[in-house]
Amino acid sequence: MILPSGILIRKYAPRDREAVRTLCCLTGFLGKPIDPVFEDRELFADYLTRYYTDQEPESSFVIEQNGVVKGYLLGSRYPWKHQLFSVSQNFGLFFRALIRYQGYNESTRKFIHWILKNSWREVPAAPRRTAHFHFNLLPEVQSWKGTLALINTYFEYLSSAGETAVFGQIVTFQSRRGAALFERCGFRVVEKREITKYRNVYPEKVYLTTVIKQLPRRPFPPTAEVSAVSLSPRA
Repeated sequence: MILPSGILIRKYAPRDREAVRTLCCLTGFLGKPIDPVFEDRELFADYLTRYYTDQEPESSFVIEQNGVVKGYLLGSRYPWKHQLFSVSQNFGLFFRALIRYQGYNESTRKFIHWILKNSWREVPAAPRRTAHFHFNLLPEVQSWKGTLALINTYFEYLSSAGETAVFGQIVTFQSRRGAALFERCGFRVVEKREITKYRNVYPEKVYLTTVIKQLPRRPFPPTAEVSAVSLSPRA
């Protein structure tokens, strides 16, 4: 696929770590900066990116525009490794947030309250032994061709490694993207649940939706139908 001029998709490299963490925070609130909802960018980026950049970097990709990283896809082929790391990391993040709690603003404290009281209730079911991914793109690289190529690059990587399925947990809302969109692109919706943390800051209902797709066996067909949308996960 020929990409727009100046656009390059490549494997993640250690030098991309800070760019990925920054992009995570710039897109963390429904595609916009996370700061109005949660002010601690360090903890937010650790939660959403650290496993992928530090433990399984070989399964991640970035999209560049004129040499500048403008988007990423973070994935994992090792669900148990990811789950064990998350359990361990979450304890550390909790104590770091507890130490900093008194210095946080009201919005951040509400975010923490939601995590402790409701977040575990609102996570939809997901397959435990399946590869997964999420990605975020800045507006200037959200073209159909670029996004399609980014997704296909990751799916080809999975197929080449022998993976047969992949899932994502995607934030969906009516005015931007809904679950039906992913179904039309070959994904099957497993479950969706409303994310209540957005009720006071966004006019529409926001859902976290688990979608899964079966992958073709190698070689991966370059013309596979995958929608060019920004799948913003767990944000």
